[in-house]
Amino acid sequence: MSREQKQNLYEGMYIISATLSDDARNKALDKIQTSITQRGGEVLKVHDQGRRRLAYDIEGHREGHYYVLYFKVRTGAISELWQDYLLNEDLVRFFTLRTEKVLQKIKALEEQQ
Repeated sequence: MSREQKQNLYEGMYIISATLSDDARNKALDKIQTSITQRGGEVLKVHDQGRRRLAYDIEGHREGHYYVLYFKVRTGAISELWQDYLLNEDLVRFFTLRTEKVLQKIKALEEQQ
């Protein structure tokens, strides 16, 4: 299997605009997941971290709805996903990290302090 076809495990953090209705927010999350599966990837786990105040304003946003997704996708698809994310106006911020395991539970930020 070539490096391009090998699927790696990733953890993605997505901050979706808090001004969206529940329905619109769910559609924005579906759009992210569809981007992954359309590239032959698989979403393994979705953690809804809820609505939180941002550490600083991002393009006028003071709050966001946070999601953490664990997914497998080929390495070459990451740059394609980022292009999709940059065009998604409901997505305030995102980042993607390669990881070794899927966390089944994530403690809330307040619980860790």
